[in-house]
Amino acid sequence: MTMLTEVRLPDACLSDEQIGSWSDNGFLVLHGFFAVDEIAEAADEADELLVRHRDLIHRDNQRCRFQTNVVTGEEQFECFDPVIDLSLACHKLALDARLLGTVGALYGEEACLFKDKIVYKPPGLKGYELHQDYAPWPSFPRSFLTVLIPFDRVDHDNGCTEVFPGYHKNGLMSPPDRFYYPMPAGLIDESKGVSLMLDPGDIAIFTGFTPHRSGPNRSERWRRQFFPSYNRLSEGGHQRPQHYEEFHRRMRDRYAQSGRTGLYFR
Repeated sequence: MTMLTEVRLPDACLSDEQIGSWSDNGFLVLHGFFAVDEIAEAADEADELLVRHRDLIHRDNQRCRFQTNVVTGEEQFECFDPVIDLSLACHKLALDARLLGTVGALYGEEACLFKDKIVYKPPGLKGYELHQDYAPWPSFPRSFLTVLIPFDRVDHDNGCTEVFPGYHKNGLMSPPDRFYYPMPAGLIDESKGVSLMLDPGDIAIFTGFTPHRSGPNRSERWRRQFFPSYNRLSEGGHQRPQHYEEFHRRMRDRYAQSGRTGLYFR
């Protein structure tokens, strides 16, 4: 696929109230951000990926992630990470001028795409325990944030994301030597959670330090969501290729300690 080039774009219009809410809470919800037909196109292509690239779906492929089905106990495929080199529709969403402008308005400067993934979460799949997305590597940008773009209606039944406002101000709250590590109990007031119940066209944005979690998909519906993530231009610039090189190296080193040495990226 021919990849487009990121260019500097004007800031999107966000109100002072929205920017203040972002600063205070560590997340922001924008309803009706994309047209429904734009999301429908991306959703259709997401389904095609499962057929067109079925040869990529393997436990040793670092692009793929698997999760437990809470009904059957089986491990099922759930995620392509990265995905924009497979999907033109996701590529267009990640580098959409409106989205880059909005993230740039939150940064106060140009936003750079850092990573991207699509999580399918079919019926029965487990969610994720309370955690923060920030990875404590020397090269990992503290300005890291993620945009949640749902392709389906997301609610409690199919395991919507739940965020905990204000705690992003505390920085990293998990042990500093992990990839994905559930936050220790008792660090936050779990009654303060906000469930991100969204429709196609809506988006939610949250910082890398915003604690969040998701429940299992107990519905008969899929919960397909696209997650592009960004950093400030002044904090490393355009570094997506370097990020994935480091990420894959760290994964190989981690799994090699337990004797798993067959990882590859395709």
